[in-house]
Amino acid sequence: MKASFAGFPTEGFTFLRGLKRNNNREWFQARKQIFDEKVKAPMVELVEAVNREMAAFAPDYVNEPQKAIYRIYRDTRFSHDKTPYKTHIAAIFPRRGMDKHVGGGLYFSVSPFEIEVAGGAYMPGPDELKTIRAHLAEHYEEFQRLVRAPALRKQVGELQGNQLARVPKGYPKEHPAADLLRYTQLYVFATIEPALATTPKLLGEIVKRLRAMTPLVDFLNAPLVAAARKASRGSFLP
Repeated sequence: MKASFAGFPTEGFTFLRGLKRNNNREWFQARKQIFDEKVKAPMVELVEAVNREMAAFAPDYVNEPQKAIYRIYRDTRFSHDKTPYKTHIAAIFPRRGMDKHVGGGLYFSVSPFEIEVAGGAYMPGPDELKTIRAHLAEHYEEFQRLVRAPALRKQVGELQGNQLARVPKGYPKEHPAADLLRYTQLYVFATIEPALATTPKLLGEIVKRLRAMTPLVDFLNAPLVAAARKASRGSFLP
């Protein structure tokens, strides 16, 4: 049966707007029940609906809500902004068997101010980035076809990510994939009209973008999966 989601209740978005104006513990704690019932609980329903849809085109990225949904609490240890709470709610869908930020994954966030859907390798570590680059250097034509695919460009636009000023060490500056090899992040993202968040249209808008992104994310994960299988000496990695 096709998944459905009615949309976030307006009370949840009233709460998030209020949180933006009153981002402190006293205000939040007095209204935590509203957050739990009108923001977090609908997000659990939305993630479950997304999972049901992804089972058909991205089964390796299905992620149970308790693992997928980010906490509302901000990590302020290294930030000048000491406000304790996020004013959006978000979920991440890494490839099964990989840590949350190691390889490529799928992501979306919802707020009264913006809805974002993203996919790719946003925070690869040095070893993972090295592995992805080696794969790109050899299979850059396939990658270029993926990022130029009409379905992807229509839904999310151009490839994004920070880039080095020069081609990384070990690759000639005239390499045909020189521009791609300079990336330290490789991802695509799109924003959706926030008014859709309180409507049944939200699920379909998110899912069609995740579907378009999945081949790109699979490409980025392919060498990481292969390396993990090799390291485990042939043991199964789902």
